[in-house]
Amino acid sequence: MSEVQPDDLQTWLEALVQTRTLIELAVLLGCALLAWLLANLAARAFVGRDANSITFGRRIVDGVLFPALWLALAYLARQLLGHSLPLAAFKIAIPVLMSLLVIRLGVKVLQAAFKETPLIRFLERTISWLAWLAMVLWVSGLLPVVMEELDQISWKVGSSQLSVRKIIEGSLTAGLVLIITLWISSALESKLLRHVTGGELSLRKAFSNAAKALLMFVGLLLAMSAVGIDMSALSVLGGAVGVGIGFGLQKLAANYVSGFVILAERSMRIGDTVQVDNFNGVITEINARYTVIRSLSGRESIVPNEMLITSRVENLSLADPKVWQSTTVSVGYESDVDLVTRLLLQAASQQERVLQEPGPAVALMNFGADGLEFRLGYWIRDPENGSDNLRSSINLAILQLLRENRVEIPFPQRVIHQRAA
Repeated sequence: MSEVQPDDLQTWLEALVQTRTLIELAVLLGCALLAWLLANLAARAFVGRDANSITFGRRIVDGVLFPALWLALAYLARQLLGHSLPLAAFKIAIPVLMSLLVIRLGVKVLQAAFKETPLIRFLERTISWLAWLAMVLWVSGLLPVVMEELDQISWKVGSSQLSVRKIIEGSLTAGLVLIITLWISSALESKLLRHVTGGELSLRKAFSNAAKALLMFVGLLLAMSAVGIDMSALSVLGGAVGVGIGFGLQKLAANYVSGFVILAERSMRIGDTVQVDNFNGVITEINARYTVIRSLSGRESIVPNEMLITSRVENLSLADPKVWQSTTVSVGYESDVDLVTRLLLQAASQQERVLQEPGPAVALMNFGADGLEFRLGYWIRDPENGSDNLRSSINLAILQLLRENRVEIPFPQRVIHQRAA
């Protein structure tokens, strides 16, 4: 791929206003339309694709595939037209398309691999500025001159001779390797976690975390090698990390190991209702270091995975999803016990969430100081939908039925005897 030299800049500007330039622009537009059609056909072939796909994007044109196809078609057209026409527009179109592809690839991969944070937005802007700056230097013919000047700024580190040019080229190579690694890991995670729930989701999450960690480790090694770092130095670093884990990082290492044990054993799965350290909720995430439990009130608890391994955990969803609940009612001593029993059963049975098999049951539990104490017990199958709301509905129904049948709900009473002096 030839570059525009400074001596050719005037010739290129003159050629840009010629009639044949319109032919080049028309060919570039045709390449764009053809690239859009091919990307659209490929997207339709992947039925049910992710809307945030790196390859296709949300609107086809914002994915990586569209600029890649456009660049490939434009490069092929340049090779074909170069034999019959002196080209001007293609000399700037190819660098622009390459910059667009680099920006789109870096931005989409960072968005897929990480959540929206100020650091990610800063990296996205940095990639854009660097890509467009390289394009301008390339088109103007200054890129070779700048690179030669940067190559002159060098110094010796040990037995290696480093220069600013080598550092820049190594950093760009390392960044490209890490971006490709993140792309592969994000695509693998999206493929593994698509359309799965429950225990299968937890197991696939374990494989996804392990694969992502392995790919990132390999990508980091390749990136360090591309920069020119001696890999033999990693043996010393590995020894230092081992000592650090043995002393200061043992809790962190224990949490990571516990996370993989939980996912592998499937003793707790995403979607299970659990109670840990008097906190009750549903497991929404199982990460390598911690697990997120969301209560029915909306609060979230971040629990270290080591606690889930070493502490007592109640899993209400592992064996049987049915949960037993109860409410207590006091009535006057002169009340009809059979009538009260029927009314309590009626109040529970008319609730859709209360199971009929096993059905609700009423028991006279205590002869209280103020009245007879009845306990109404019932079973539900969906504790994740809340328990207090159902108990409130049953209590309201009990209150209404007792009032309609004139059953007394006694107030607390105390009798005070005063002795005469």
